[in-house]
Amino acid sequence: VREAVVSTQSTGGPRGSGKGTQAALLAAKYGVVNVSMVELIKQAVADNSKIGNMMSTYIEKKMMVPDNIVLKCLTDRLSQLDCATRGWVLRGYPKSRNQAEALAEAGYAPNRVYFIDCPSDTIVERLSLRRTDPVTGEQFHLIYNPPPTLEMKRRLRTNPRDSESAIDEDIVAFDTSLEDLVDFYSSSQSVNGDQDPHTVFETLESLLVKPLPKQTLKSAI
Repeated sequence: VREAVVSTQSTGGPRGSGKGTQAALLAAKYGVVNVSMVELIKQAVADNSKIGNMMSTYIEKKMMVPDNIVLKCLTDRLSQLDCATRGWVLRGYPKSRNQAEALAEAGYAPNRVYFIDCPSDTIVERLSLRRTDPVTGEQFHLIYNPPPTLEMKRRLRTNPRDSESAIDEDIVAFDTSLEDLVDFYSSSQSVNGDQDPHTVFETLESLLVKPLPKQTLKSAI
């Protein structure tokens, strides 16, 4: 059964496509470790680890953290015993062909890769209507999970990253690198993310039962 599921896999898609939800569902059902690149970086910084401090230097200056530092943070996690024995599902990385090549060279190429397709207007709706209650820390969505009281609704706040302009920038950035990633992961598969999360998960499961592809990567030219 384990071989039919997969030991290492990656879910890709723009922010708001639902890859985090699908990664969590895969991890819960199949016992693999759910690895989020964003959460790894946050945790390393919060822990004041050596690599976290290296990343903080760039984050505080609002600069991109160099790929080699990000990769070190990730491979340190993937080399831990739980990932080595249970397998993992990765999201938020790689975001470029260079990162994909570096991950493969480090010995951590996923043996299954899924891209979750989602229309831009759906992503904007999912993200731009998210709100956070500064008092309780609870998160809401004005359509799908509205706050229970008018008082709470009035005090809700929007994360700057959820502004339409920021979302559009994220979508453009993802689309720019998508073709190269799909070319590199030649056996990757696409899933329609503009559906109920459990319908998307059923589609992923239907793909997981198929034999592992013989070739997942394309060599760098």
